[in-house]
Amino acid sequence: MIAMEMQVWRKRSKRGIFSRWSIVYGGDTLKCRSLDVWKKSATLSSEIYLELAQLKDYGFKDQLTRSGLSIPSNIAEGLERVSDKEKIRFLDIARGSVAEAQTQIYIGMKIEYIDLKIGNHWIEELESIGKMITSLIYSISKESSHG
Repeated sequence: MIAMEMQVWRKRSKRGIFSRWSIVYGGDTLKCRSLDVWKKSATLSSEIYLELAQLKDYGFKDQLTRSGLSIPSNIAEGLERVSDKEKIRFLDIARGSVAEAQTQIYIGMKIEYIDLKIGNHWIEELESIGKMITSLIYSISKESSHG
């Protein structure tokens, strides 16, 4: 049996929710834990869940929370893969989920499900996360071609 522990604390502020993540998996730390892109995307995913908790349009809420959750999940899954090709494939899926979440946030702001200030903050975060994922893909590709 594999032991898994997750400790999370949350603090609300004017800028959003700040989280501290500590994950231990079978005694070994997950590889993703050390990456800022994973931390940033996991924090954003939790912010989306918390902000939309009371939204009654379950279809919209489900779609956005799933795309938000897909980003750190695919980063984590990709980094646990052995081959660089598989790592890149999962990171590319995460990058696609960034675009999906941005689209849903734009629509959510337009139909007034998401506050403009919060939505614009999320979109900025997703822009940054997308660039970080692209840089990570480039770094893995570069290492793979020189290795």
